[in-house]
Amino acid sequence: MSKELVEYMAKALVDNPDQVSVDEKVDDRGSVLNLRVADGDLGRVIGKSGKTAKAMRAILSVSSTKSGSHNLLKIME
Repeated sequence: MSKELVEYMAKALVDNPDQVSVDEKVDDRGSVLNLRVADGDLGRVIGKSGKTAKAMRAILSVSSTKSGSHNLLKIME
């Protein structure tokens, strides 16, 4: 569920939605979501002063808390 949520948000923000990929790695503390986008779209996902990335992480946090899990979002270059 969280992987699909991050992918949906990222595809809505970028110019090249076909180059958005989210990899999920699960460990004992929760899951880590690695978001990759095209080089030209990295700024759109991060946003001015990181505000877009913070908003995505906040939405992910609310979603994961509601489902009882812990998720971490990493934006990869």
